Amino acid sequence: MLSRTWSASLLGIDAVKVGVEVDIAGGLPGIVVVGLPDTAVQESRERVKTALKNAGYAFPMRKVVVNLTPADLRKEGPSFDLPISVGILAASEQVSPALLEHYLFLGELSLDGALRPVAGVLAIAATAKRLGIKGVVVPADNAREAAVVQGIDVYGFQHLSEVADFLNEPNRYQPLQLDGLQELSRSQARPLDLKDVKGQAHARRALEIAAAGGHNLIFVGPPGSGKTMLARRLPGILPALSFEEALEVTQIYSVAGLLKEKGALVGDRPFRSPHHSASGPSLVGGGSFPRPGEISLAHRGILFLDELTEFKRDVLEFLRQPLEDGCVTISRTRQSVFFPAQFTLVASTNPCPCGYFGDTVQPCTCSPRQREAYWAKLSGPLMDRIDLQVAVNRLKPEEMVQQTTGEPSKTVRERVEQARDRARHRFQQDNLRCNAEMQSRHLKQWCALDDATRTLLENAIRKLGLSARATDRILKVGRTIADLAGDEQVQTPHIAEAIQYRTIDRMQ
Repeated sequence: MLSRTWSASLLGIDAVKVGVEVDIAGGLPGIVVVGLPDTAVQESRERVKTALKNAGYAFPMRKVVVNLTPADLRKEGPSFDLPISVGILAASEQVSPALLEHYLFLGELSLDGALRPVAGVLAIAATAKRLGIKGVVVPADNAREAAVVQGIDVYGFQHLSEVADFLNEPNRYQPLQLDGLQELSRSQARPLDLKDVKGQAHARRALEIAAAGGHNLIFVGPPGSGKTMLARRLPGILPALSFEEALEVTQIYSVAGLLKEKGALVGDRPFRSPHHSASGPSLVGGGSFPRPGEISLAHRGILFLDELTEFKRDVLEFLRQPLEDGCVTISRTRQSVFFPAQFTLVASTNPCPCGYFGDTVQPCTCSPRQREAYWAKLSGPLMDRIDLQVAVNRLKPEEMVQQTTGEPSKTVRERVEQARDRARHRFQQDNLRCNAEMQSRHLKQWCALDDATRTLLENAIRKLGLSARATDRILKVGRTIADLAGDEQVQTPHIAEAIQYRTIDRMQ
C-alpha cells in the first residue's frame, strides 16, 4: 500500500515542503530511503524500525521504500523520523490516513518512540502557513516555538503513540494556543544600565547616537578605560524589538538550533561577542549545509568585537559586504543560501600594541613602526564603514571615586526612541528603520546642507582624506544628531559633531 505525508527541509532561514512517500510491497524485509538523503536521514531507518517496535506497533516484514520529494533537494537532519514513521503506519493501515494531506510532521525519534526536539521549527511552521497547510505536528518541546506563528494549528506530542492516537481520533486533542505579544513581553530581560558608567560623557554621547541611528561604533583607548563596559550597555538604550522583528530573530536562532536557551521567542535584541580567534565561516556562516554565523545571530542587535585588532585581517574583511548590504549570501554547488545580517557593529581596541599610546599616566613603549603595523590590520574600507570612531581616555581619580550615578539607560532610551520615531516617519514610504540604512537618494533628500555647512564638510574631507563612503557616513550621523535635537534640517553644529567622530580614521 502507498501513503504520503508532508514534512519540510531547511534552506537558509526558510523551509521547503518535502513529500514523504512510503510504499510497502513484496520483497526482502527492510527500508530503502531515496530522494537525496544525508547520513542522518539514512540512519533514520534503524531508529524508525526500532521505535515502531518499542512503541507497540508492528513493523511490516516486507520491503519498505521511502521517497523524499523533490528528489533533487538535499535532505538533512533527523527531523524526518516522525513523518517516515507516520507514513509506514498509514501504509500498513495501523493509523488513519485521512489527516495526512492537511498536516506537516516533524520530529526526531528515540529508540523507545519518544519525540525529541529539532531545529528550525519556527521557519517550517511559517512556511506551512504560507503554503496553506492546516497545521503542524511537532515534538512537545518545539510546540511553543511553532505556536508563535499565528493562524496555524500546532500539536505537540511526547511520544509516537500519541501521534498515532491523534491521527485515529483527532477530536480528542486541541491545538496549542499562544499569545505572541504576551510571550514577547515575558521573554524580555533586564539589560545592564548606563548609570553604572562613571564619567566618559563623550563616549556616552556616541552610544546614544549609535543607538538612535543604528550606526557602527568603535572605542579606542587604553586598558581599563571602560570600553567593554560601555559597549555592553548599548542594548539597554536600544528600542525594544517589535513583534515582527522578534519573529525574524527567533527564526534565525531556531534554524541555528539555539532557541532552547532563549524560550519560545527571542524578546531582547541580540548581543553577540565572538572571541578574536573566530574563523571566517563562524562569523558569516557556512558549512556543508549552511548555518547562520555570528553576524546573522546578531541580526537586529549588536555584534561586539572586543580587541578588534586581534582578529585576523582576512576574517575582518568578511564583514565589509554584510555591513553594506545587511545580508550575506553563501553559495554552494547545489544552492545559494541567504541569511539576513542587519546588525550594529560595536568594536573596541587599544591604540597600540602596548595599549598606552596617548595615555596621560602610562608611557607608550611602542615604536612608530609598531603602531603603524598594528593599525594596518584594519583596512581603510573597513574603517570607512564604522560611522563613530571614539577615543576613550583613562578616568580621572576624582571620577573613579565619585558616588553619584550617571544618567540611567531608561532616560537615554526615551530620547533614542523619539529620534527613531522621527526617522521612521520620514522613511515610511521606503521601509527603512533607521538613518544608517539610508542610500544616496535619501541623503540628497534628507541631508541637504546650506553653504556654510557644505564648506565645513569640504574642508574636513581635504584635511582627513575622507572617502566618499566616509563622507556619506558623516551625513548619516549628522542626520541622527539632528533627530536627537528635534531639528528638521541638518545644520552646521550637527555636521561639526559628526566630523569629530572620524578623527581616528588614520590613527597609527
